[in-house]
Amino acid sequence: MSLQKFRHIPHALKKGGEADARSQCGAICYRLEKGKARILLITSRGTGRWVIPKGWPMDGKTAAEAAEIEAWEEAGVEGRLHPVCLGIYSYLKTLDHGTPLPCVVSVYALRVKTLAHNFPEQGQRKRKWVSPKRAAQMVHEPELSHLLQRFDPSGLPV
Repeated sequence: MSLQKFRHIPHALKKGGEADARSQCGAICYRLEKGKARILLITSRGTGRWVIPKGWPMDGKTAAEAAEIEAWEEAGVEGRLHPVCLGIYSYLKTLDHGTPLPCVVSVYALRVKTLAHNFPEQGQRKRKWVSPKRAAQMVHEPELSHLLQRFDPSGLPV
């Protein structure tokens, strides 16, 4: 079946309970150097761990569109988004008052065309280009590590 037959539907947000698992949207931001993929990781604001840009769904936006917006806000990335989900991973987000919140992240690929010097969270994060193998070693979430390890942009739809 052709991927173009799938419709991406914007989110209509509803309030969840305090302990309910939440969904997020994230982007594997990449570029090609001499035909090989390089992935942009950023640090989280709270712990300084290496992560991919991600955030909450946005009312009226598809998950892919929300991931693209988060990539701009958190990493200063603009480029070409591949709107088909590459996979998902889960993690525990620690809320401000210390309560863990289970999250499931839908991941999309974004080919970087521009990396801005000025972007909304520029003073709050570090950025680093690495190979998919190195990216997989740097993140803490096993499922995200697996997605990064097997990331191959040649298999993405045009």
